[in-house]
Amino acid sequence: MSNIVILTGAGISAESGLGTFRDEGGLWAQHRIEDVATPEAFARNPKLVHQFYNARRAQAREATPNAAHHALAKLEAEHKGSVLIVTQNVDGLHEKAGSKNVLHMHGFLEGALCHQCDHRWAAPLEMSPEGVCPSCGAQQTRPDIVWFGEMPYGMERIGAALAEADVFISIGTSGEVYPAANFVAEADHFGAHTIELNLEPSAGASRFSETHFGPATKIVPEWVTAELAR
Repeated sequence: MSNIVILTGAGISAESGLGTFRDEGGLWAQHRIEDVATPEAFARNPKLVHQFYNARRAQAREATPNAAHHALAKLEAEHKGSVLIVTQNVDGLHEKAGSKNVLHMHGFLEGALCHQCDHRWAAPLEMSPEGVCPSCGAQQTRPDIVWFGEMPYGMERIGAALAEADVFISIGTSGEVYPAANFVAEADHFGAHTIELNLEPSAGASRFSETHFGPATKIVPEWVTAELAR
């Protein structure tokens, strides 16, 4: 039995119609990161930030998992060892596909967070600065998203999983956003076999012991089929 840790980024959801940071014409192309994805942006203009994440939430609710998401759910269901998906995505498509062991290191569009008391609850489709926390009543609600400059969720659990991993796979990531960009080095340090599955080589492609390039809906199912046949 082997332990598999999978890191997924925006590239795995691109074929479900959810754009990456670099896609032209997408939601990210219409806004600067500094205006919608930092604590300072929220303090400066909470209405704009809420509007941005309301649009992303609506888009994610309409999206459906693609063959890559379904392949990873199949891997989790049929693999003899453990499978942990650590995702940088906030769209929930892994869960829609049936994956259960998913860690959202950057938060989740379907979550709301109270800035005052840290209470979490299911986000409505539309959030606004006037929203109140159902626990403490404070008018301090925000999307449960890890913004630039904030600490990702679950780092202790991720570190422990990487230390126990036999295989580490990075799917659809740019290799430029830390700390996730360093997971391959951590996994390699502890002896894991490291694999990159990506549309094209990431910034850290040379750090992997095995690479496969092409659309996620093609190369992820192919890799899963081969892994389950071993």
